[in-house]
Amino acid sequence: METPITTRQKQLLFILYEYIQGSGYPPTFEEMRQNLKVSSNQSIIDLLEKLKKGGFIRKGESQARGITILPLGYEALGKPPLAPFVGATSAGAPIQSVSFDGEWLSIPATHYNTKIERLKANVYVLRVYGDSMINAGINDGDHVLVQEKKEFSSGDIVLAYDNDEATVKRFMAVNEPPYLYLKPENPKYERILFRDSIEMRGKVIAVLKSRQWAPVL
Repeated sequence: METPITTRQKQLLFILYEYIQGSGYPPTFEEMRQNLKVSSNQSIIDLLEKLKKGGFIRKGESQARGITILPLGYEALGKPPLAPFVGATSAGAPIQSVSFDGEWLSIPATHYNTKIERLKANVYVLRVYGDSMINAGINDGDHVLVQEKKEFSSGDIVLAYDNDEATVKRFMAVNEPPYLYLKPENPKYERILFRDSIEMRGKVIAVLKSRQWAPVL
């Protein structure tokens, strides 16, 4: 049975959403207190704890900025989820993966007729550099939406790591040599043959075009 959200809790949840969307990270206790117009941090702590127990947010034990809005929280607000922008990867030669904190992008509520918040795995946003995937509609500097997965089908566009180097390519599994490889979608690049050091960590499910998420080709 779902825990109902009170008006006050929803007001704080909305403050969290607006602040994260605008600044890229959750507000401090002081900023929450000022926006909610209450005089004590304890009032904020109590409301956050109730939001946590109700399944609307997840938060760290000791810091205000360790707050994550959960799917039930987005549903209560009627707002599209915010997916964390967590890094940069390459659509050319593999490059060292880079992680960033603090930038978020808003994800539309539907994708392939499936609610983002109902995807069984985590989703996040990466910025892609390079031109090896242009024939799949992924250009240099584009943002892609990645869904964490453990199983992949031939033809999936994947985020793959070779040790600490990340790249976006199309995964191919065929019945003749070389059997398994990562295929660029630009003829000037060579395919990458599979080896033990390569690990696929996510499937690219959309690319951001003109402020809208579009399926990859």
